[in-house]
Parts: sequence; C-alpha cells; structure tokens
Amino acid sequence: MLHSMTGYGKSTGVYQEKKISVEVKALNSKSLDLFVRLPSVYREKELEFRQYIGQELERGKIEVQIQLESTGTAKSVEVNKELAKAYFADLKATDELLGIQTNDYLSLILKMPEILVQSKEGITPEELDFVHNLIHQACDNLNVFRRQEGVALEKEFTARIDDISLLLTQVDDYENIRIESIKERIKKSLEDGVPNGFDENRFHQELIIYIEKLDISEEKMRLKNHLDYFIETMNEANAGKKLGFITQEIGREINTLGSKSYHVELQKIVVQMKDALEKIKEQVLNTL
Repeated sequence: MLHSMTGYGKSTGVYQEKKISVEVKALNSKSLDLFVRLPSVYREKELEFRQYIGQELERGKIEVQIQLESTGTAKSVEVNKELAKAYFADLKATDELLGIQTNDYLSLILKMPEILVQSKEGITPEELDFVHNLIHQACDNLNVFRRQEGVALEKEFTARIDDISLLLTQVDDYENIRIESIKERIKKSLEDGVPNGFDENRFHQELIIYIEKLDISEEKMRLKNHLDYFIETMNEANAGKKLGFITQEIGREINTLGSKSYHVELQKIVVQMKDALEKIKEQVLNTL
C-alpha cells in the first residue's frame, strides 16, 4: 500500500502539572531530513527521540516540535541569575561610557537571550515514557494522514497507467500504415533519384533491413511489462523509490517509440503517453 510523504500529526497530554504537546509535520524528501525542537529539560533525550522518530517515519523532511506548559503551581522557568548579573554589569558600564542614565535595568535584562531558563527538575523515567507515548501517537496520526493521501495517489497512478496502456493498444492501428508510408517514401525517393530505374529485388532486400531497424514490437512488449510491474509494485511497502526507477524505464521505452514512429498519429500518441507519465513522475516524488 502506498503512503504519501506529506502528513501532519499531533498529540497532547497532561503529566502531573505539565501539559505536553507533540506536533509532527512531514514534506517530501529523497532521504530522512529530521529537525527536532524541544524544551531544554528534554534536550538530553534528543538523540533517543530522533532515533525513534526516524524509525517510525523512515523518509521525508520531518519537523517535530515538543512543547511544555505548566498547568499548576509548579515552577517551570527561572531567572538565570549569574547571566542577569553579567547583563547588568555590561548595561551599566555602557550607560556610563555613553553618559546615559537608565533606571529600569530589570525590564531590559528580562528581554535578553537565555535569561529565562527551564527549571532544572530533570525528567523521570515515568515522564520519559509519557513523552514517548505522545511521540508515538503523533507519529501514528501522521502515518494515518499519509495513508489517506496514499489512497489518492493509488487512484491517480492507476488512472495514468491505464491511460498509457490504452494509448499503447492504439499503436497497432497505425503499424501497417506506418510501414506502407515508409515504403512509399523510400520508393519515390529512388524513382526521383534514379531516372533509369532500380533493381526491385535489391530494393526489397534493403527495405526489409531498414524496416527491421524501425520495428517497435520489443518496445511495446517491454513498455507493457513495465506498466504491469508499476501496478504490481504499488502493493509493496515503501515503494516510492522503486516506482521512480520504473517510471524511468517507462520513459525510455516511450522515447524509443517516439524516435521510431515516423507517423504523425503515432507521434501524437507518444506525446499523450509522455504527458501521462509526467503526471506520474510529479506524484512519485511525494510517495514514501
């Protein structure tokens, strides 16, 4: 079953006097590109969180945000007093240097970077399990979203593959016309270029060799096999990269058909095949 790489998932819970929320967003990417934003109290567990999220989501540009709010009287932040002293000394020295008198140093200091820090309460094993469960729920919700998008991708891919398959069956309608057109064109060129006539037997021998080079039966067979293989591969897990490789093979066969067509209607069919294939390629980039 197909999954989209794009998705969104969120989970929220309350542990003791802390409201914890986990938000996960995913976009398409060739590999796993993971960005995690979390409170300082959980920073020591970042590697552990990253490894778990990577296993759950596998591929994509993933952005994870874990937020922590106090719901009671527990002290969640505190002033970095040593840093506040340093800011005060710097501000006061600057004022004296510039000859400026400032009365409200505190309001300036509280706006400075890293002056308010998370209380160093640490994280208990029970709280860590709670956060892990929230991450798991958020990733599950994102994967549900991805699967819903994957159903739409399956419908789109099936429709476009059916379009190419139908166009492939129309190629047969122009096979004989194409060969006869080539024969007539070559024969007329010889008649115009050789006024005294030419050897009919030699002409037919050379014509057979020439037409064999323009034969497209193998290309049609390979193209059909690639189309069938694409549909079959959609049932596999994490098939996005493999589908990308199959579309490349489909494109090669369509291009070869185009180079051998030598007939305006066949060329139109090839253009329509390419159009359907481009729509597939656009969506394959977003397939997990």
